[in-house]
Amino acid sequence: MFETDKEVLDWYERQPRALSKEYVNSIRWNEVKNYPVNPAFIPVLIYMRDIEYFTDMYYQELRRTPTGKDPVIRKFMDRWSIEELHHGNLLNRFLEEAGIRTGKNWQAEATRKIPRLYTIGSYLVDHSSRPFGKYFHGAHMVWGAINEITAMNAYRRLSDLAGHPVLKQLLIGIVQEESIHSSFYWNVARVKLRETQFSRNLARFIIGKFWKPVGQGAKPQDEANYVISTLWPGKEGLDLFDQKIGNRIERLPGFLGFKGLTERVAPIVQV
Repeated sequence: MFETDKEVLDWYERQPRALSKEYVNSIRWNEVKNYPVNPAFIPVLIYMRDIEYFTDMYYQELRRTPTGKDPVIRKFMDRWSIEELHHGNLLNRFLEEAGIRTGKNWQAEATRKIPRLYTIGSYLVDHSSRPFGKYFHGAHMVWGAINEITAMNAYRRLSDLAGHPVLKQLLIGIVQEESIHSSFYWNVARVKLRETQFSRNLARFIIGKFWKPVGQGAKPQDEANYVISTLWPGKEGLDLFDQKIGNRIERLPGFLGFKGLTERVAPIVQV
């Protein structure tokens, strides 16, 4: 267990890139078309690609908040944003190799579809967080931990369900990097939440009241729901979601007994 956020950052900076140039070149891109891709997973891959690409937007949003001005968190974000963008480009490459024509301007098209209401909401969040100063860091880090842990497990589920060997090879690298990201968020959240009871209360209130599945808002709710219901269908899927994601967040200070994530997802998977 880390005692300070600086210790977490030092650990993070020692972690090598999983998706190195050598690893990416070792992926059997020329064999992608040799294996069918279940059409049900195409919208999932596109959703994942777009959310990874939107990381630069999230990065700019976070920089405007007190959390984004924290020197330790800011240094992490500088590398995190680059790695996530790389994930999006690699997912798009897989889609192209699979014969899914995404177009040269897919980034601009994805950005164009972001609702204006989302942009307005992000500025409201930025301004509303400022009065809380450092006490908001914990909430931000918990939110990030949830999203990174969800993304990591979503990639694992997709790898298991799709049964595509080349996609699996790509997703192994992405999962390794998402695992490092989620560890940073989770451990810094733990450090920040331990500091004050107010930070714990604030974080639990914000997550319980406002958390939505990663990407929802920038992407339509029905698309977010499709991804969740496809990767974690039914009671078995919900139990797995709770075990892998919900229980991990419950281990944070102030979140013991918190079932808000699983309760939010339950109606989507139609238990």
